[in-house]
Amino acid sequence: MVTFGSHSIDIRTADKSAAWRAPSQPPPLSLYVHFPWCARKCPYCDFNSHAQADGELEAAQLRSRYLQALREDLESALPAVWGRTVRSVFIGGGTPSLMTGEEVDGLLCDIRALLPLAPDCEITLEANPGTMEAQRFRDFRAAGVNRLSLGIQSFDDDQLTRLGRIHDGRQAVRAAEQAGQHFERFNLDLMWALPGQTVDQALEDLQRALELTPPHLSLYQLTIEPNTVFAKFPPPLPDEDLAFEMQQRLQERASRAGFGHYEVSAYAQPGQTCVHNLNYWTFGDYLGIGAGAHSKLTGADGVVRQERFSRPESYLNAAGARRFISREHRVPASELPFEFMLNALRLTEGVPAALFAERTGLGLSAISRPLDAAEARGLIEADPTRIRATPLGLRFLSDLQSLFLPEPVTP
Repeated sequence: MVTFGSHSIDIRTADKSAAWRAPSQPPPLSLYVHFPWCARKCPYCDFNSHAQADGELEAAQLRSRYLQALREDLESALPAVWGRTVRSVFIGGGTPSLMTGEEVDGLLCDIRALLPLAPDCEITLEANPGTMEAQRFRDFRAAGVNRLSLGIQSFDDDQLTRLGRIHDGRQAVRAAEQAGQHFERFNLDLMWALPGQTVDQALEDLQRALELTPPHLSLYQLTIEPNTVFAKFPPPLPDEDLAFEMQQRLQERASRAGFGHYEVSAYAQPGQTCVHNLNYWTFGDYLGIGAGAHSKLTGADGVVRQERFSRPESYLNAAGARRFISREHRVPASELPFEFMLNALRLTEGVPAALFAERTGLGLSAISRPLDAAEARGLIEADPTRIRATPLGLRFLSDLQSLFLPEPVTP
């Protein structure tokens, strides 16, 4: 059973009509490394993150065990990616900037020793302004991190308090300035449609970010996710019309500042798009290591998805037996069109039509009917060489993506 929004589709019999062919060469490969701890869990966050141990010694000992487990996890995964070059590494969380420069250096040394990295490999580390100081920026850069992603969220102190962040607006500015001094490539994360936020306040947040001259911006709408504090105690968020106005005004302001809007939530100056995230959106392969990390790998027999043990304690316990994968399944060919479109349709310029066959192993005939339906509704452009959502399709992206769900199985 696959669930998407309000749609539930029974796909117990998978591949009656889809003919899958192994690609002539595997898709590009990225590596994701998950660091599961934060200084404090934010009330809106549904990521696999957990408050770190209170004592510094205990926290350091736990990180040491975890870093050793990451190396063993990567070693055990090598047969699945043997001989493939890694284009990008993303160290996410959680708050990876809780690690010391020495710990990040050790992690990257292990990765380089076990995997061939492309000469221009993009290596991103997520950071929280509340955990950063100048020396740590320098240490991360010296360790080989060449792109930093800062979780600013807002520059407004009141909003940061509502969001449960551990930094204030002054610290956010200082962290962004330090990022610019030590990294040619860095991203600032901002959220909009915050509790009680007006359009002018959202634009003010963006303006303060633009003054810090970041090469890349991620602008996310705050949404209420299940199993979060906000889901249990929902704050008053802007209504749908006000949120849409915010989105339009933010897009216009970013565009005037020279940022290309290349994905639903991503904006970049020329040459500054995120290699790692583009690989996700173009249905590339990725190996995920660490607690709760996910992998998508293409082999001669099809596309396989894996998930690591989620809770840090479970992951560390499993490491003793070098048994890191909690779930693994081969993606039926009938699900591949939806999985591809779930990613590719997020790109504002879309993807070449030929990429569908290249990445899924299926012919375009596998999506001819939903493409026709989407075109008839004005959600996708009538271009046989490119798969691209219209502005209307991007606004109602979930509706557009749901058209590519597998057809119900008739008993």
